[in-house]
Amino acid sequence: MKRLAGTDFSGLRRILAGVLIALLAAASPLGAGSARAAEERIPFPPELQPAVDFWIKVYTEISTSEGFLHDERNLSLVYRRLKFERDVTPTVRRAAVDAEREKIEAMLRRLAQGATDLSDDERKIAAMFGPGAPSQFAEAARRVRFQLGQADRFREGLERSGQWEAHIAQAFANLGLPPELSALPHVESSFDPTAYSKVGAAGLWQFMRGTGRRYMRVDDAVDERMDPFRATEAAAQLLDFNYRFLGSWPLALTAYNHGAAGMRRARDSMGTADLATIIDGYKSRSFGFASRNFYVSFLAALTIDRNPEKYFGDLKRSTAMRFTEVELPAYVPAGELQKLLKVERSKLASLNPAVRPAVWSGNRYLPKGYKLRLPADAVAWTPRQLGDALGSQNLYAGQPRARSYKVKSGDTLASIAHRHDMEVKELAQLNKLTLTASVRAGKRLRLPDLQPALVSPGVSRVARTPPPEAAVAPAEEVQQALADQRAEEKVLAQRPKEPEPVTSAQAREESPSLAPGGAIAQAAEAIDYAINADAIRVAAEETLGHYADWLGVSASRLRSLNRMTARSALVVGRSLKLDFSNVTHEQFDEKRRAYHDAMQASFFAGHRITGTQVYVIRRGDSLWNVIQRNGDLPAWLVMHYNPDVDFNNLRAGVEIVIPKIEAMQAA
Repeated sequence: MKRLAGTDFSGLRRILAGVLIALLAAASPLGAGSARAAEERIPFPPELQPAVDFWIKVYTEISTSEGFLHDERNLSLVYRRLKFERDVTPTVRRAAVDAEREKIEAMLRRLAQGATDLSDDERKIAAMFGPGAPSQFAEAARRVRFQLGQADRFREGLERSGQWEAHIAQAFANLGLPPELSALPHVESSFDPTAYSKVGAAGLWQFMRGTGRRYMRVDDAVDERMDPFRATEAAAQLLDFNYRFLGSWPLALTAYNHGAAGMRRARDSMGTADLATIIDGYKSRSFGFASRNFYVSFLAALTIDRNPEKYFGDLKRSTAMRFTEVELPAYVPAGELQKLLKVERSKLASLNPAVRPAVWSGNRYLPKGYKLRLPADAVAWTPRQLGDALGSQNLYAGQPRARSYKVKSGDTLASIAHRHDMEVKELAQLNKLTLTASVRAGKRLRLPDLQPALVSPGVSRVARTPPPEAAVAPAEEVQQALADQRAEEKVLAQRPKEPEPVTSAQAREESPSLAPGGAIAQAAEAIDYAINADAIRVAAEETLGHYADWLGVSASRLRSLNRMTARSALVVGRSLKLDFSNVTHEQFDEKRRAYHDAMQASFFAGHRITGTQVYVIRRGDSLWNVIQRNGDLPAWLVMHYNPDVDFNNLRAGVEIVIPKIEAMQAA
């Protein structure tokens, strides 16, 4: 249909989308969630409007070959707009930015010193501030920051978004979430499902691996973070968790960047849930420019998304993706499946971006239960029909075959893992080694067994089974590996930040997130790790023996410090005094986090969260019979979803949230 001259259908499309979302929300079985979507709109605090206006300019007025030099705290102070040639090297661009920054800093320092012989530029800067003490100029000289433009990428994201906007609306309505949240991918990835950041965030919603594994399959066969549809459903769950945990959408959205526990700590520290107050006054090393600006950059993206033609004129939006799905009844080699379905492998790969290269190369199988997408015009299959067809191809044969590798001089765990298309973690666990262990020449390392489930005659390459459960490294080994990884991340975080890229291609490669900053905490973590006056809050699954080990003291010393007898039990949520004579707070915190990381990683390696349900406490209920009655869930997981419930004093009639868990098939 031709577009009528002078007619703007974008408003009509959005009205219809709003009606669809309202109808879906009304039909949702989650009545409470639906009411929340209707009552809890996304607020636009007027005191945040100057920062929102700044990000609107970044997203619509300057491209990735331009940038602003501005004040880091007062975003209405934009000192200079810089423009670069599109083919300029990052080094040249960095030098130009540094030179201009130094000029502005020098002018601010002269103003701070009370200079009267001002240049035209200095008078302009002084006029921006208005009357005030010289100290404001001295402080501003330390806050000059460069921000790369994003207008070209934002426009591209608007055009791409049409492929998934209907599914996003459906997924959010199913959980009763405000439809405005659908603008978040503009900030996270510019609606680029292939986006992969330097810190490891991936996909349309920029999930970190650890957080993604809570809601999706993320392993060496399938990484659903790269699937816009599965990742959208996971993002809806994470946002829902953040809201339940924090109670307001400004805090819940900021938690997508800063972490739920971090935002709860900020709220409790400031004694308010008002985000504007928190942004203005909360002091924390981790609550930096990115966290302070995450919500306002989202509001800017939402403003543009509501009326894109105002900022970009006519747009050519992509149409919604069309496909059919079939759930795989067994482990299937991609090559054999492609021949059976008569679909080109490139087409299958484009429809199934979550499937990792190892599967397409034949070194892994498509796992049982995976929902494979097929072209909309392909032959429709049911799982039973597909299973019968696979069986008729004689794909079920063979026995497991053990494999090993003899270490050669110069080999490392990383080089051996790469040679055999494995992850280093998998190889280390299989051989009960730490991630940083060295291996001597001549040592024989075990490799994953050859998988026999589906071996087609004439096919020489076969996939591997994951390491058997008995071969997983001991808990202390996993903790050490995670501690090593955390130490490495800390070193990386302390390195000087790379300069913002200049061209669109460089921007996409080096900083796919449009969010100010790039590092995404995001973790749906509810444990309070704070140490106050040498005391902590006891968390689930922690024992006095754990604390003694992490502190390098005896358990009897801790009992004495807390006036406990040998029969006294730790109470989750209660304060416990600790002895830090042998370790620092940071060393204790690192060991404690590694323990919980390992425990949670182990659980989410085989399970994922698929939703939530409400459970009403009965008379006589305790935490232990509640979790047993609901599928024997881990206590820490139930407590994560109910941070304000006192499980030591449950009262009949109290409603708690229980996560629904699904066990995953091994890769």
